[in-house]
Order: sequence, then structure tokens, then C-alpha cells
Amino acid sequence: MQTHISTTPFGRRAMTLGQIASQATAKAMPQEAIANKWQVFQHIREARELLGATDRSLAILNALLSFHRETELSATSELIVWPSNEQLIARANGISPATLRRHLSVLVECGLIIRRDSPNGKRFARRSRAGEIEQAYGFDLSPIVARAAEFRDLAEAVQAEKKAFRVARERLTLLRRDIVKMIDVGIEEGVPGNWGRVLQTYQAVISRLPRTASRQLIEDICAELHELHAEIRDVLESFTKTQNPNANESQSDRHIQNSNPESPSESEYGPGEKNEASGSAAETDNVRSLPKRDLPLSIVLDACPNLRDAGQTGEIRHWRDFLAAAELVRTMLGISPSAWQEAREVMGEVQAAIALAAIYQRSDQINSAGGYLRSLTDKAREGKFSTWPMVMALLRAKLDEGKRDRPSENAISEPGSRLEVSDSLLKSLRKLNQ
Repeated sequence: MQTHISTTPFGRRAMTLGQIASQATAKAMPQEAIANKWQVFQHIREARELLGATDRSLAILNALLSFHRETELSATSELIVWPSNEQLIARANGISPATLRRHLSVLVECGLIIRRDSPNGKRFARRSRAGEIEQAYGFDLSPIVARAAEFRDLAEAVQAEKKAFRVARERLTLLRRDIVKMIDVGIEEGVPGNWGRVLQTYQAVISRLPRTASRQLIEDICAELHELHAEIRDVLESFTKTQNPNANESQSDRHIQNSNPESPSESEYGPGEKNEASGSAAETDNVRSLPKRDLPLSIVLDACPNLRDAGQTGEIRHWRDFLAAAELVRTMLGISPSAWQEAREVMGEVQAAIALAAIYQRSDQINSAGGYLRSLTDKAREGKFSTWPMVMALLRAKLDEGKRDRPSENAISEPGSRLEVSDSLLKSLRKLNQ
């Protein structure tokens, strides 16, 4: 039976108020308290960050628990273990003595164990004639029993936080995927809207997301993305509602053909301009002979390579990147928001951005980019403008400049470029400049 319980550590180790509080908690636990040591240890391991414990200190705590023979710890049983440092080192996977002492102090500071030091600092137990322990000096495991409910609550709180963090990350991933794909739909289907500005707003929100973010920051960003998601969704749904689902077959055919009202295929039915990139306003019938498809992004970028340098990342892989770069170029050229808005409404988002890229490519030859864009907008309103001649004229200019250095007649871009032009497209290029 215990005759005296020491409360102060041996030697130069100082006493702290935290240790006094741990001892008071252990002393106040009810006599019927009982706990499964390995279950409590699992809770401590899950809540180690909240408790301030480390991986090494938990390895030592695991070793200390293994020295107690019983799996169930109760307030009425002997809860002090007295292994030597050599025994602890052996069961803690051979850590160094200095590491052992340091992490034993961590366990004491966290309130997971209590030191019961003997007068000379040795760990041992004094037994009676009947073999019962009268006095033991070592490490008291009573906090494992006294704080078992607290450890369980902390572990549940950690699990709840991990789940909330996982749900927030999943929501962030879904919002990012949905927004990017909806922007792509709006661009490709010619839905009216300032998609370049929408994309810039999205990129500005995402740029605040660090590599490792807290749950609160992720939830704040999710809230902003949710608002943007709702706005984009409303625009797309409103556009789909404007389409007449009960239209007859011929109306449906026209709708499919003109899903992008500013696509180059419409220009084949109306007059166009010859060499718009050079500023000429003369109408030409060459628009009728242009390909009946949208301009590929690769051809536009080969014709307007200066736009790549204006991009935030220097890489333009999708039309949404192209629109974001066009928004930056617009401010660099000094084009007013009203002129840019009118061009987008008349030409469409993508076609207006292509025209702006062509203007930026020839900015050294154009005195007023804003006035020139308004002129192109007026021609587009009358059905006399297409971006195909502008892009083809720029490609033809590159062909003429590098003709002496090119081994192939059909190579449009400079040496090392990936663009190869077909014979039919090359004939169209030649017609535009005749």
C-alpha cells in the first residue's frame, strides 16, 4: 500500500503548474474509473497534435503501457510502472538515451504520465511480505484512466476536422472542374457573355490558394467559387431556355448550323474584306471560298504569336486561356471597355478576341487600335467581316518573310514551328493576296 506519493521530480528537473494540474486530475478521478489502455492509446495517437505529443514520445508511451500487465486499467489497481532506461530503449526500437529522456519530458508536459521519483531518482517497487506492492517509484499511468473521456472527445474532434477538410477539398475540386468546363461550353457554343472577364475572376480566386491551405481558407474560396458557379450556370441555363425546343426540323437545322452565331461559316454567305489586317476596307468575294469551319486555335496562335507573351503564364492551351490573354491585350492597346463590349456583342467572344489578337500582332502599323476595332465591328454588323482573312493575311506575311529559309513550300511558320498548311489552305492564302 502506498505510504507517500511524491509530487516533485528528482534532481534539477523543475516543477510546473501543468504537472500539478495533471496530478490533481489523476487524484480526483472516481474509484470506479476504468479504461482499456490500448483503446485510449489509439485516441491519444489520433489527437497527438492537439495534445502536443510527438511520434517518438508516443512510441515511448506505447512501451510504458506494455510494462503494465493488465489491458484494463482501473483507479483501484496499481498504475505505476518502473522500467529501467535500458528496458525502455529496447522496447522503443533502440532510441538513444538522450532521445528517451527528451521525449519522456514531453509525455510529462502533455499530462500523459506523471513522474513518481524516489529519493535517489531510481525506479523500483517495495513489496510487503505477502508480495503486494507497498511503494512504487517510476511513471504513473493514472492520467490514461483519468483523462480517457477527454482523449476520446479530442480524437472525435480530430476525425470530424479531417472529414470536414476532406469534404471541403472535394467541393473545391468539383467547383473548379465545373466552372472550367462551363466556361468552355460558353465559349464554344457562343453564349453571350464576357467569358474572358469571367475567366480572369476565376483565376484571381484560385491564385489565392497555396499549396497547403487550411480548411477555413478552402471553405472561403469555395464560397466565392460557388457564387461564380451560380452566375455562370444562370447564364448558360438562360441561354438554353431562349432556344425553342418545339421548332420545326428546318429551324433546328439552322440552330445547329449557327450555334456559334459568329463562326466563320456564316461569312461564306456575305461579302467580306480583303486584307483586314493591313487596314483595307475593300470588299472581296474571297470570303466565300474560306473553309466552312471555325479557326483552329493553333493556326490563330501561329498567326498571332505576340499574344503568347501577353498571357499570364505564357502558355495558351485552350480558348479560355486565349480569352484571358485578349483581356490583358485590350488594356495594353488602350481600347475602351465600350468598344470592346460592342465588338463582343456583334462578333462574339471568340471572334472578337481573334480580331484583337490580329490587331495586337500589327499594332506597330495601326495608329488607333480602338478606332480600328470599332471599324471592324461596324463591318461585322453588316456581314462584311470575317476573322479568316485577317489570320490568313498574317500567315501569308510570315510565309513571304521566311520563304528563302524554308525548304518546304507548304511550311507557313518559321523554322522549327509545328504548323503545316494543306494545299487547299495554301491556295486560299494566295487568293487573299492576289
